[in-house]
Amino acid sequence: MDIVAADGPAARIRIVLVGTQHPGNIGSAARAIKTMGLHRLVLVAPQKYPHNEADMMAAGAEDVLNAAVEVATLAEAVADCRLVLGCTARSRRVQLRELRPRDAAASVHAEAAAGGEVALVFGRERTGLENEELQLCHAAVHIPANPDYSSLNLAAAVQVLSYEVRLALLGEGGDVTPAAIAPVNPDAVPHAELEGFFGQLGDTLEDIDFHKGRAPESAMRKLRRLFVRTGLDQKEVRLLRGILADAQRMARIARDRGDG
Repeated sequence: MDIVAADGPAARIRIVLVGTQHPGNIGSAARAIKTMGLHRLVLVAPQKYPHNEADMMAAGAEDVLNAAVEVATLAEAVADCRLVLGCTARSRRVQLRELRPRDAAASVHAEAAAGGEVALVFGRERTGLENEELQLCHAAVHIPANPDYSSLNLAAAVQVLSYEVRLALLGEGGDVTPAAIAPVNPDAVPHAELEGFFGQLGDTLEDIDFHKGRAPESAMRKLRRLFVRTGLDQKEVRLLRGILADAQRMARIARDRGDG
């Protein structure tokens, strides 16, 4: 199968830019991904777009820019994805499995070749991805830049990851760490369904007073990581949500009895 065909793996890979501040970076990113045989660009709440600077910097990739999809939130941008990788500097704020660019590209290729939608997510130029956005990602990707000068332009970061994806699509990915590659689950639920489960899980924990007055964020982060690692399929999500629904029903009955 042609990797760049309408039904090829490349057609299932999207580059997502979140909160981009400089419109020129949007155009440069469009150019970067087109040179590597990719074409899907999603813009999450860009600060200045459309903009003539984006058009100028696209420099021949106007077709990618014109086809870009603009949405309000990252959750909307990745709703149908089975694999979401957030490109970020090393951070202890959110504990995510961290991949090298080459290993990330191998995971992207494997998931896309298996028919899954994939997103590579890039954050704001100055502040990157926020904690809540990182929690929507299955793993993080870190470009090992010079630690003495690690500032990497957004479009340059997009170019690096797009190049590695290109090599993986061509079967020339080179040295890959097998243990780092995300396993492919053809029955994995789309991101929107997983977020629906997490929403119900959070509500249920509140209903049964699990947190006992403690802040719920820490427990939910750990539970997110646990369930993301398992790669839940649709039957498993339905089973878990059924259990949660019963727990919520019993919590309502207990409250009603207490009120009486």
